[in-house]
Amino acid sequence: MRILIVDDDEELSSLLTELLTREGHRVDCVSDGSRGVAAALGGSYDLLILDVMLPGLNGFEILERVRRESRVPVLMLTARGEDEDRIVGLDLGADDYLPKPFNTRELMARIRAIMRRLEPRESSGRLEINGIAIDPGTRSVTRDGKEIEVTTFEFDILETLMRSAGRVVSRDELMEALYGRKATPFDRSVDMHISHLRKKLEGGKPLIKTVRGTGYQFMRSPEEVLTA
Repeated sequence: MRILIVDDDEELSSLLTELLTREGHRVDCVSDGSRGVAAALGGSYDLLILDVMLPGLNGFEILERVRRESRVPVLMLTARGEDEDRIVGLDLGADDYLPKPFNTRELMARIRAIMRRLEPRESSGRLEINGIAIDPGTRSVTRDGKEIEVTTFEFDILETLMRSAGRVVSRDELMEALYGRKATPFDRSVDMHISHLRKKLEGGKPLIKTVRGTGYQFMRSPEEVLTA
């Protein structure tokens, strides 16, 4: 993959570059926000590793600008204990986050999980339920025939829920499928991605039901929505 690291910690950037290059990836690094936006939007990268605290534009501002034009997967690096940073990052469209300081093995594991999302896979065929259609071949989503822009992780969550339509899919199942790890009580990533999908897809018609304490359920029909 081509990976862009936007972080003003030169020592960390150098370490990550060495680790990722050893894994066969091509890595570029920039250390300030303005250059980060330009590089992210002009470099055809497969993954963006983005720090929150940066000179010039901060990581949130970069992410917001990138999401206007690109669905490139974004892994955010946040200060440990700053839950609000993680929530804001996910709300702006980040795919995953990792608090600093972190174990490099965990970082590599999360990158591999993102890579698995990008790998070509055998298509299970187009699927349409309750006005929502997905095409795994093109990774496209439409609502009543109108195309909806979703991120890589949003698509994978939606496909998982739709292929289990009518059944409750637990947060642990979603976390395991997407990230290769169990959900923790403080991990909001799946919940935030679900929130984004609702805003993009529902348009006043509930489609994804929260089953308190268990997980999420994609409604198979309007009638099911009304009785849920």
